[in-house]
Formats: sequence, C-alpha cells, structure tokens
Amino acid sequence: MSADTIASTGHARSRSPEPEPTSAAGPRLLQPLREHDFRLLWLGESVSSLGDQFQFVALAWLVLGLTGSGLALGGVLAVASIPRAALMLVGGAASDRLSPRTILLLSNGTRAIFVGLLAVLVLTGSIQMVEVYVLAIVFGISDAFFYPAIGAIMPQLLQDQARLPSANALFRGTLLLMALVGPPVAGLVVAVAQPGPAFAVNALSFVVAAVALVLIRWRMPVVQASADTPVAAESVLASIRAGIAYAWHDVTLRLLLVMVAAIDFAFAGPDAVGLAWLSANRWGAGPIGYGVLTGGFALGALAGTLIAGSMPQPRHRSWILTGVAFALGVGLILLGLAPSVGVALLVTVPMGLAGGLINVLLISWLQARTEAAMLGRVMSLVMLASVGLAPISLAAAGLLVDGAVVPLFVGAGGIVLAAAAFGVVSGAAHRLD
Repeated sequence: MSADTIASTGHARSRSPEPEPTSAAGPRLLQPLREHDFRLLWLGESVSSLGDQFQFVALAWLVLGLTGSGLALGGVLAVASIPRAALMLVGGAASDRLSPRTILLLSNGTRAIFVGLLAVLVLTGSIQMVEVYVLAIVFGISDAFFYPAIGAIMPQLLQDQARLPSANALFRGTLLLMALVGPPVAGLVVAVAQPGPAFAVNALSFVVAAVALVLIRWRMPVVQASADTPVAAESVLASIRAGIAYAWHDVTLRLLLVMVAAIDFAFAGPDAVGLAWLSANRWGAGPIGYGVLTGGFALGALAGTLIAGSMPQPRHRSWILTGVAFALGVGLILLGLAPSVGVALLVTVPMGLAGGLINVLLISWLQARTEAAMLGRVMSLVMLASVGLAPISLAAAGLLVDGAVVPLFVGAGGIVLAAAAFGVVSGAAHRLD
C-alpha cells in the first residue's frame, strides 16, 4: 500500500478532501465518533471483541471437556502467550515501519480463517488437542502484531488530538461492554449448543473487523526515524534496539514497565486458569458462572473506563495508580478465599472498575508523551511487559490449580502488593504527575 513519507520524527497522513469539524459540542466521551475513520475502527473492533468473548468461554470449556485438566488449559494459554511475547517487539517495529491498518487487516484475516477451521472441526466432532494448540500458536503470533498496531493507529485516526483520552475511553469502554454482554450469553450458548457455534461467531466477527478496516479512508504513513535515515531502511533489529533505547533512557517509562510486568504476571494465571477451575470445581457453577464472573470484571472495568473518559485529566495520577495496585492485590487474595460465585462477583466488579480507570489514564498518558515515530515500539514494549511473563504465570497456574488453588491466588495477590510498594518506594508512581 502506498503512503506519504516524512523526513522527521513525526507522523504524516493523507486526509480526506473535506476534513470533518472538530466541534467540542456534545458529551466529551462521544466526540471522537464525529471522525469517520475512528468510527470504523470502533465499530469493527467492537464486533470483533464480542466474538472474542464467545471464544474465551468456548475455548476453556472445549479444553476442559477434551482433557478434564486445569493443567491442559494452562498449557494451551501458555502456548499462545510464548509467540505473543517473543514477537511483540517485532510487531511494534512493524507498526512504525508499515501501516498499522495493514497489520490489523492481516491479523484479523488470519484469525478469521483459523477460527473458522476450528469451528468446523468442533462442529463435526473431529477436533483433537493438537488443533487447539495450533490455533493457540496462530493467535499468539497474530496478537504480537495486532496489539502494538491498535495502540499506534489511534492517534493517527484523530484529526483533533485533544480527543485522544476520550477516544481511548470510548474504544475500551465499548470493548468492555462487549465483554460484559458476551460471556454470559456465550456461557449459555456453550452450555446448550456446545463450543462449536461460539467459535463460528468469533470467526464471523473477524471478517466484520477486516471489512471496517478496508473502508478507512486515510492512508497511513511510513514513518522515518530521521531526515537522513528512513525507518524502512533500518533493519528490524536496529529498529527494535532504537525503541528499547528510547524507553530505557526515559526513567518514568522504565519504572512503569517494571510495575506493569509484575502486576500482569500475577494476574495472568489466576484470571485465565484459576477462575475457570474455581467455577467448575469449588463453586459448581459451570460455564454460566464463569461467564458471569468474567462479565463482572467487564462491568466494573466499563464503569471505570467511562469515568476516566468523561472527566478532565487528573493532576494526581500517582495516587490513583498506587491505590489501584493495592486494591487489585487485595482483590486477588479475596477471590482465592471466596466461598461462592456470588461472593466472588462482589470482588470482581470493583477490581474491574479500578483496572478500567487506570488503563485509560496510563495509555492516554503514554500516547500523548511518546514521539510519534516511536509510538508503535513503545506500545509493543508496554504490551511485552504486560504479556511477556504470561507463559510462566499460566504454566504455574496450571500446575498449582488442581491442588493448591488458594496459595495460587494468595501468592499472586502478594506479588501485586509488592509491585505497588515498589511504585511508591522507587518514585515510579509519582513521576506520572
């Protein structure tokens, strides 16, 4: 795809002949929907997110149905997370060298094909665990390119950069709304019709997302690292090294990445493996209960996201970050001790609210302060910090969940509390203000 190039560290883009107005009228949260390209991205990825919720529930019950083992479920998720982490920096470099839209198109198209094939295998009763592992690997590779691209494309789609926090909140809030609606419905579909139809829904949703990306009017740029050295002329390795150096010399970003890595490491296993095991074994709630708990997280996160997108940017992000980290650590411990789905739901909703609030604030802060030419690589580093240790967390959860589920959650909560304390002691949190 052709694109305009620039001889600077900033992005350039070719616009439609008649720029859309940037009037501030209307609710702050809804203003980004005035812009054509953002609307398309928002619509396509919202539909795709709804499909993801069907697959999220269906995959857990497919693996548990084939194997009856929490270890196997942790293994599948770990297999997906390994290529995701290994290739995340490559995905970030690609987002800065190529069009993020092209990367998103390839990712959505690939996942549509493979999920569609998996749906056929499940519906015909010929599915084996080997095909599940193949799908996990494909998703891991696709995610490594998708996540940096989705973070990098957002500022490019907005003509009015003042709308960026609201765009992030609206985008994430709608995805969370899909996560709220999807899991309970998906749980019911899986309970009644088995996982096959749920996988088919997700395959179709990827097609919708791909069509929306095709309809975006603007051509995304090829960014250059400087006036003399275009990004396209750099090797991928050199591009990755430049991104790492950029983040390393930014003390605030460096400390923040450490905190993100510790917190997300603690959450990955208990959230993906532990809750499914508790719902199936301790609480006897099955896929419907699991879907309700996942929806509880989404409900809280939706509320937190809408709050973050509707209010002026806070002056004291450090207090919010520290409070959220401590609350999430306590919440994990309480989940491991919860005697029923109802009690667990009372914990997941406020945990989701805290996470939704801080996610919007931090992502908008990063996008606004990062050089445009480095945005894809910085977003890939953030995602790598978030998912890089997930294989270890998922594998550990799979090993512990069958015999030591309470220590799994209590240990994870302790790690999050330690990360919060590190943020205070190191000054990482206070550097956000």
